[in-house]
Amino acid sequence: MKFCKKYQEYVQGQKTELPGVGFKKLKKILKKCRKDFQSHHDVDGQRCPLHCPVCDGTFFPSLLNEMSAVVGCFNKRAQKLLQLHLASGFRKYFIWFKGRGNHGSLMQEGKDLVTYALINAIAVRKILKKYDKIHYSTQGQAFRSQAQSMHIEILQSPWLCELMAFHINLREQKVKSKKKSPALFDGCSLIFDDEHKPSLSCELFDSVKLDIDLTCSICLDTVFDPVSLTCGHIFCYMCACSAASVTIVDGLEAAEPKEKCPLCREL
Repeated sequence: MKFCKKYQEYVQGQKTELPGVGFKKLKKILKKCRKDFQSHHDVDGQRCPLHCPVCDGTFFPSLLNEMSAVVGCFNKRAQKLLQLHLASGFRKYFIWFKGRGNHGSLMQEGKDLVTYALINAIAVRKILKKYDKIHYSTQGQAFRSQAQSMHIEILQSPWLCELMAFHINLREQKVKSKKKSPALFDGCSLIFDDEHKPSLSCELFDSVKLDIDLTCSICLDTVFDPVSLTCGHIFCYMCACSAASVTIVDGLEAAEPKEKCPLCREL
């Protein structure tokens, strides 16, 4: 089954309407561009120019808005889901009282959320690859790099990292308690390299793989009480607070807006 059809079936099968990538619409833009160019030049197999005003004026702005909506929706829902899982005290009682604390349903929601993130990430990757193929360019790759710098690349989302870490913790608890529980990820594990440095590795569908380094770039030790910045880089909470010139009590929320990531210098 072609991905376009698979993606459309996924979108149509959702109970609630969520932001997504207009994969079919974007393919039509590229198809029209190639058709119009060939009709004007009457040369079979000729590719449209590197800088195409038709594509650049509609394709990239549309995809940019869709990616922003997808990552915004994912981050919001992932944050809320983890808050439900990790709730304690009166808040936990209130959640269970409202009937939202069913463990199985929360785990299923987590799996659905991960699928939502991954299938949209694959849609973006495939449509940009098609753009470069038609235009014989690297503009699609450049756009993806730009999206990463703007923090709208969903596989770069700190909340996806949080879901992965939560899954490993949950799996360890399950092993100790000998209780069976559905997993958010398949093939997600903690690995060590030759220098015994840890990283979080996860094999995802359609050959997508995530590898997240768990070494703090400030203290050069394994992250302790890790925190992920908006750029996706992970540090010890104490190290991040120190770099941002704030106290642990005040937290990173008290950091000045001009403070940048110690590693990539992003705001």
